[in-house]
Amino acid sequence: MPSEASLKNLDLTQLAQRLGQLCQQLGVEVTAAESCTGGGIASAITAVAGSSAYFTTGYVTYANAAKTRLLGVPEATLAEHGAVSEAVVNAMATGACRESGADLAVAVSGVAGPDGGSEAKPVGTVWLAWGNAESQQVKCFHFPGDRQAVREQAVREGLVGLVAHLRDQAQNSEKK
Repeated sequence: MPSEASLKNLDLTQLAQRLGQLCQQLGVEVTAAESCTGGGIASAITAVAGSSAYFTTGYVTYANAAKTRLLGVPEATLAEHGAVSEAVVNAMATGACRESGADLAVAVSGVAGPDGGSEAKPVGTVWLAWGNAESQQVKCFHFPGDRQAVREQAVREGLVGLVAHLRDQAQNSEKK
């Protein structure tokens, strides 16, 4: 099984193919709740033939109102923490699993630029969450580059995180 470091050497198609293999092996359905990537994660997953067997729903919730309406992100959470935050990507992942019925979600929100950054959240700040309706793993990234580069890196890390999560699940089930 590839290590997380070696996953980073795979291109998006290879990552998406590996994700599909693991989803089918484990009988897992995945979903994506995306903001700054604008559907890039879902696009990478569905570029693989047969992906409808494990990916049936994705959400592009670019506006805060869409995060609330489609994923149930509380308005109070958005007001208190801002869209680019750990609390919001946790809520996005929870809502995506709840609304789609998927077993695993990736959620992403960030500042892709060139505008919108602040001292606290400069351009390139991206939060990602991977998990289900009950629990998530969350990580904040600070990606270099222009808008396209930030979005591409966020898509890649979203896929790497999904594959790593499922790889760990497969290894744990093999030990039992």
